[in-house]
Amino acid sequence: MTEASALAKLLRPAIKNERVLAAIAAIPRDRFVPAGERGRAYENIALPIGSGQTISQPLVVARMLELLELRKSDRVLDVGTGSGYHAALLALLAGEVWTIERHDKLALEAQRAIRGLGIENVFFAIGDGSAGLPEHAPFDAINIAAATGASVAAAIADQLGAGGRLVAPVGVDGQRLTLMRRTAAGLQSTMLEPVRFVPLIVRED
Repeated sequence: MTEASALAKLLRPAIKNERVLAAIAAIPRDRFVPAGERGRAYENIALPIGSGQTISQPLVVARMLELLELRKSDRVLDVGTGSGYHAALLALLAGEVWTIERHDKLALEAQRAIRGLGIENVFFAIGDGSAGLPEHAPFDAINIAAATGASVAAAIADQLGAGGRLVAPVGVDGQRLTLMRRTAAGLQSTMLEPVRFVPLIVRED
């Protein structure tokens, strides 16, 4: 059993979506952490990756993927590339992934890691994640891997297509995973379990 497979087995009691668990088992998390952290790559913990950012706890990543209910035909926006681990998993579950990161160095390292695994359906952008990528909208699903503050920016939510799903950590004093769906009646939001993410920061340059 590979370490990635063992990680998927560890998450199985909390994650019911078999496609998500298969993706976790297929992607080597150690490729997405700094050399000094690789000994802890398969622990169920967040780890620092530089630039004041972290690679999220595997359980939280898997939970966000499960909430998105991804289909192989989906187009996904991933806000906050970070290490690239989340984007790599999204790539196995969806058809096309657009990922945006404000830190040039992290974006380049993520691209190297993802391309090194032979994954070709992830497209990279450097810029202000809070603006999303309107030129590539609409998206079937949007993953926001940074705390949005009191609410999800309308600029991002507006990029969600009909029937689309968005998941993000939302809140100021305490963050909660929040699932948003675009229905015929408009956006519907459901607040779920508490989480802790680094903030989504507007790029200033």
